[in-house]
Amino acid sequence: MSGAQTTAGELSRAAGYGRAAAPVRLVHLGLGNFFRAHQAWYTDRAPDAGDWGIAAFTGRRAELADALNAQEGLYTLVTRAADGDRFDVLSSLSRAHPAADYQAWLGYLASPHVRAVTITVTEAGYVRGADGGLDRDRPQIQADVEALRHDLTAQVRTAPARLVAGCAARRHAEVGPLTVVSCDNLPDNGVVVARVVRDLAEMVDPGLADWLAGSISFATTMVDRITPKTTQEDLHTVKAATGLNDHAPVATEPFSEWVLSGPFPGGRPRWDDAGATFTDDIQPYEQRKLWLLNGGHSLLAYAGSARGHQTVAEAVADETCRAWLEDWWSEASRHLSLPPADVAAYRTALLDRFANPRMHHRLDQIAADGSQKLPIRILPTLRRERAAGRLPPGATRALAAWVCHLRGAGAPVTDARADQVVPLATGPLPDAVPRVLAALDPTLADDDDLVAAVLAHAEQLGQRTRS
Repeated sequence: MSGAQTTAGELSRAAGYGRAAAPVRLVHLGLGNFFRAHQAWYTDRAPDAGDWGIAAFTGRRAELADALNAQEGLYTLVTRAADGDRFDVLSSLSRAHPAADYQAWLGYLASPHVRAVTITVTEAGYVRGADGGLDRDRPQIQADVEALRHDLTAQVRTAPARLVAGCAARRHAEVGPLTVVSCDNLPDNGVVVARVVRDLAEMVDPGLADWLAGSISFATTMVDRITPKTTQEDLHTVKAATGLNDHAPVATEPFSEWVLSGPFPGGRPRWDDAGATFTDDIQPYEQRKLWLLNGGHSLLAYAGSARGHQTVAEAVADETCRAWLEDWWSEASRHLSLPPADVAAYRTALLDRFANPRMHHRLDQIAADGSQKLPIRILPTLRRERAAGRLPPGATRALAAWVCHLRGAGAPVTDARADQVVPLATGPLPDAVPRVLAALDPTLADDDDLVAAVLAHAEQLGQRTRS
């Protein structure tokens, strides 16, 4: 075990575990397992980690911040390979906060010591409209804008508004440049967060929007590490292996990748010395990961759970699901710009990662927010295939499986647009399919051959419809 004693006891720096807490120079929005297995892990491994502490804010779970603060920010990362576990205590999290600790958020962003903000708020957290910009008509956006117009320090709820309020605090403090680093599974995520933040700033104060353009940088990243939810069994595993009463461990896989592109005028940790890649062209890496890993995950989440499977490993062990996955990968791979040998190696590695029986990556976790995920994971390949005159079975099957999911097959529906998309999937299947497709992209419903293919796959999946 790296960086920890092996005697029984509570996990704390005072007891000799981990490093001393580093001064806070990074702030993270979206405290959760992926952040702690990925960005916090890279920061912990950087040779200058002692200079770059992280203050992280939860999205919803205040109890996670409480658990981590009781352990002085420390937690055990369980790296779960097929042949055994590795246990490391990570020290990069200097302080955890619940989302409601809003004055702390504003205080950090107004600090001259803080140089970057990283975010993992999921695709739905960007509150985007159909045009890719901020959904200005969303009630929670309008409420946040109204609050900030009256008081730039007023507490707000959405991630774009929190970022705008933090930037306003930084502008008022005159403390220098800041880089915002999106770590969510969105193509051009740096461009996405820049747009929604600037859209909201314009609604609040055009002068603030102008200041943002010259003072705040946005980095685009590609992130890759399979990280399931923590289970009670994980706590017992850590206790048995290390003697530690860790109330907030994270289990993850051995593989990890982080590719970044963009300026950091205020400085950053030496993430490149910890294994991160910096590049001027992130798109090839981004597409490979979004289409092959995330697209494959979405296919398995809907089709695999409809066939009764609970985890990715179970689904990929099913020969039928495995064949469907290979269909999808073959279609998506045709449109990747990386060398074919590199793509083939990535696919081989993905099969090993998906098949890892000790990861317990639940399909119902992956199935959430399909209305936000499918447009970026499946539709780009589908459009390219249709433009080439092909009717791709992998992509159409993924869409059919989502329709079945909305009708009650497999994993339960948890979606930011559930109130809109679930009613569209009710009634006779021939009517439901074009309605659901139109909710993703109106042009899909106008493609008769595509609608027929999705309908045929949906009928074959034998979905259970909602009453």
